[in-house]
Amino acid sequence: MTDIHPNQRVAMLADAQNLYHTAQSIYSRNIDYSALLEKGVSNRELVRAIAYVIRADSPEEESFFEALEDIGFETKIKAIKTFGDGTKKADWDVGMSLDAVTLANHVDVVVLCTGDGDFSRLCSHLRHEGVRVEVMAFEESTSEELVDAADTFLDLSERPETFLL
Repeated sequence: MTDIHPNQRVAMLADAQNLYHTAQSIYSRNIDYSALLEKGVSNRELVRAIAYVIRADSPEEESFFEALEDIGFETKIKAIKTFGDGTKKADWDVGMSLDAVTLANHVDVVVLCTGDGDFSRLCSHLRHEGVRVEVMAFEESTSEELVDAADTFLDLSERPETFLL
């Protein structure tokens, strides 16, 4: 499989909910998205950086969305759905997968920032299409299936001082 080289075109897709919940539950800290983007791109050509976020109507979320945009992420925002029985659901799995498949023709590398095992099939598909897949997430909450399906896995837990605020 291809190694990292400066001419590679990179798309970074960040599952903000997945990263947030792990960073909070393990470290009670937030993700440093500028460090995440910098390390994920690694001096290659950034084509797109998309952060998938959930609108939960919390007071600080608008400033978080703006901060992501200032760093260089395009934000895709979805509202939480509350069902009749009170359960809530919001995830970006399908949206992220569709974007990754769409971007595959325009990039050499897709960096997935999530530990969600649902993306392992996507990794296999992208690799079959000749796209290098790099996963960045916290090992504690990352599916082994996802790690196995990717070309490389970068464990954010190995460098919390870099990736957490």
